[in-house]
Amino acid sequence: MKKQNVRTLSLIVCTFTYLLVGAAVFDALESDTEKRRWEALQDIENMVIKKYNISEDDFRVMETVVLKTEPHKAGQQWKFAGAFYYATTVLTTIGYGHSTPNTIGGKLFTMCYAIVGIPLGLVMFQSIGERLNKFSSVVIRNVKRMLRCKDIEASEINLICVVTTLSSLTIAGGAAAFSRYEGWSYFDSVYYCFITLTTIGFGDMVALQKDNALDDKPEYVAFALIFILFGLAIVAASLNLLVLRFVTMNTEDERRDEAEALQVGSLHCGGAHSVLGYKPLCWRGRLHAGGTASILEMTPPF
Repeated sequence: MKKQNVRTLSLIVCTFTYLLVGAAVFDALESDTEKRRWEALQDIENMVIKKYNISEDDFRVMETVVLKTEPHKAGQQWKFAGAFYYATTVLTTIGYGHSTPNTIGGKLFTMCYAIVGIPLGLVMFQSIGERLNKFSSVVIRNVKRMLRCKDIEASEINLICVVTTLSSLTIAGGAAAFSRYEGWSYFDSVYYCFITLTTIGFGDMVALQKDNALDDKPEYVAFALIFILFGLAIVAASLNLLVLRFVTMNTEDERRDEAEALQVGSLHCGGAHSVLGYKPLCWRGRLHAGGTASILEMTPPF
């Protein structure tokens, strides 16, 4: 079996194993807390129903009103600032779920908008990531030249270290700002930044969703949007390096297999010549990655 096939199979096995391990760990960490919170909420619900003598149906209506009112605490979600925030979450595939269209026209336009916007965003972030890696390479070479290193070329390890450091600084700086504006703990703010910039977007913590922030804090809205776009570009640079490294490894394996196939073919022809005493009928040609010969040259035995 070819090495690239072995690597692909190994990745599939490792991914599913990682999923199983993750499920077991999350089960151990969260299931008991979930049960306790559910029991506490049930006790509060029963207490409210008894205290105010309301029916369960009326309580469900109140519950629905409270849940539906929550997004409006941020201000008007579908005015330009809120709509721009929503468009950003669609294009970047973050998808917090804090605001969703209610009209048929809005839902239809969201689908059409995403079909064009998501590929456009991926290409843009990929291009910015490549430019950032190019700039990092220039900086690394200049630093090595100043330090008078023998090898001044920027290696993949150097680039990965630079973009990883830059990503960490971006998350740390963003967390400090969100902690101040949102009143979250610093750890929760780091968690929010990570979930956002990796486009996981659970929606359990969403910025700009209280104190009428969309209407009354334009500078905070601008900061949040710039942070998302700039931070995603940094993450794209990191992912670009990792994906490039994996693709390079696959290409090297394919070239190695190709060279080994050519070597085996030449040894086979040479061996037949030495044993039989004449030049055998064999083919020579350059092998493609698929294993087919592009040119077949028949060599006569005389």
